Amino acid sequence: MKDMVWGDVLSVAVDEIDEDHRKLLNIFNVLNHSVAEGESSDYLAAVLEELVNCAVWHFSHEERLMLKYGYEGIEEHKVEHKELINSAKKLQREILQADKPVAEEDVVFLERWLAEHILTTDMRLGSYLSQVM
Repeated sequence: MKDMVWGDVLSVAVDEIDEDHRKLLNIFNVLNHSVAEGESSDYLAAVLEELVNCAVWHFSHEERLMLKYGYEGIEEHKVEHKELINSAKKLQREILQADKPVAEEDVVFLERWLAEHILTTDMRLGSYLSQVM
């Protein structure tokens, strides 16, 4: 599987959010490479935990910005954040309970999870914030 590569298409035109997204992509790519290289289940679980924790922090960061700048779509955006975290944590639990490594299909799920959120919901937020900040 190819790395997720940062580029203009993923930029929401708000530097601090873009920086968070770059960090998320970097951790995702570490996970992707680790799965491809057959790293241990424990290591893969640790990288997945780091990705989930970074996403939780990032979502809190976005929500703080939404509150500060009066973003009208905050409730829908927060619901999506909650759903994303719940789905990632569900995947994490399934992997830990089955005592199996992260598989390629899990990486595909996480890639879609991350890219779709950035390209849709976060683009709308970025468009708003770039006008009011």
